[in-house]
Amino acid sequence: MEFTVSRSELVRELSLAQGVVEKKATIPILSNVLLEASGDRVLLTATDLELGIRCCFPARVETEGAGTVPGRKLLDYVRLLPDVDIHVKFLQNDWASLVCGRSRTRIAGMSRENFPELPEMPDPVAEITVGDLLALIARTYFAISSEESRFSLNGGLLVLRDGVTAMVSTDGHRLAFAQSRKASEGVTGFHKALIPRKALFEIEKLAKESPVEMRVQFASNENHLFFRFGDRLLISRRLTGNFPDYERVLPKEHPHSLTLTREEILGAIERVAQFSDERSHAIKFQLAPGELKIHSSLSETGESEESVSTAYDGPSMEIGFNADYLLQFLRAIEDDEVCLYFRDSQSAGEWRPAGDGGDFEYRYIVMPMRI
Repeated sequence: MEFTVSRSELVRELSLAQGVVEKKATIPILSNVLLEASGDRVLLTATDLELGIRCCFPARVETEGAGTVPGRKLLDYVRLLPDVDIHVKFLQNDWASLVCGRSRTRIAGMSRENFPELPEMPDPVAEITVGDLLALIARTYFAISSEESRFSLNGGLLVLRDGVTAMVSTDGHRLAFAQSRKASEGVTGFHKALIPRKALFEIEKLAKESPVEMRVQFASNENHLFFRFGDRLLISRRLTGNFPDYERVLPKEHPHSLTLTREEILGAIERVAQFSDERSHAIKFQLAPGELKIHSSLSETGESEESVSTAYDGPSMEIGFNADYLLQFLRAIEDDEVCLYFRDSQSAGEWRPAGDGGDFEYRYIVMPMRI
């Protein structure tokens, strides 16, 4: 195999594949990327057996073929080369020869036969715009559970129904639900897919490298999920297990509510949280007509209290919240005002952007804490 490629093209696609290349090298071939040259392009593939990615870039192909080289080593080296074309040739011993200007390097590769085969993408069942996909991930990713033992909560649930796209995540203490209000012709039928956290992170990376109006093709089979971004394809294993019935968790009614300025409440919580417990991050909301006080106390280091004005006219009560949970929600939105809906100090509070929320319905349910 022999081809010539632009350094910038090679760096871009190698960089996108790095999140999928196996770092621990328990199976040596998984630390390599597969390069396949044919026609006027090179197809680059990487996998860790849980995730797989296929990218391609234009090249002047002199001899078609395939070979593998260490993905991290290749990227680290190519980044240091001048921004001119690179001539790549695979030798009989599976080594790759790289020539760029006056630089000549050989990298030890491995036989293509050892590289795992990735499944082919079935016919797409939906198309989602990059902009919508990024918005849904940004509003839900942070609520995914990080406890490996709760594997059915280690991802986000993608729901495609009635022309509308939604995403849900939960860690058992809070739940984030985001749904596009725009009906899409690219979404037909009803589909659910539990996408692993790592896959969502890589999807977000690919989305940020794509035009916001691009339509991402989605497909699935019994074991895998497929997301095609133009010439790039991400393949992920499905998460197994039953995701909680999120519709039962979403409150149907709220006796009390208050509206807050997002920047004001964000700053107040950030300051008060400096004196919250490092493990629980607990802060206390003290509600009274016309006022909200946010309080935290660490007996060893001090205490802090902030007062925030609000048009609240309900009963006086105290509610404990995890400050980190609230900050992650407030940083995920750009609305000027937010609303907190609740029943009492023992029931879950629901946070939403004030007003209609624009193109997305966004609901964030947080369980109270005992303080």
